[in-house]
Amino acid sequence: MAAVVALVDDLFFQAKLLETAKQLGVDLRTCVTPDALVAEVAKESPGLVIVDLNARANALEAIERVRSAGGSIPLIGFLSHVQVDLAERARAAGCSNVMPRSKFTRELATILRGAKSELS
Repeated sequence: MAAVVALVDDLFFQAKLLETAKQLGVDLRTCVTPDALVAEVAKESPGLVIVDLNARANALEAIERVRSAGGSIPLIGFLSHVQVDLAERARAAGCSNVMPRSKFTRELATILRGAKSELS
């Protein structure tokens, strides 16, 4: 069972997520499309879903589809701090927590540890 499933299509940021998760011993699966994210969430029952709200894939659709599946999995979205409208749309779609990319990056280890401990 993956502790975390993430929709991230930026290869550099994907590598950062995977490396941080590896260092912490957190099982993290990455996806690049809403279909792949929904499939992974259904298969893995993760403790946390992470969504890059600036992904080329339709991130808001991915959030809505995860939520419509009926799960109450915590869902964190991250984006540029100036994208206030997108942040509100993500919350409306079902994102539990929306944060600027800089804060998300700074708190990544803590976020991943929290997801790991939820499944322990």
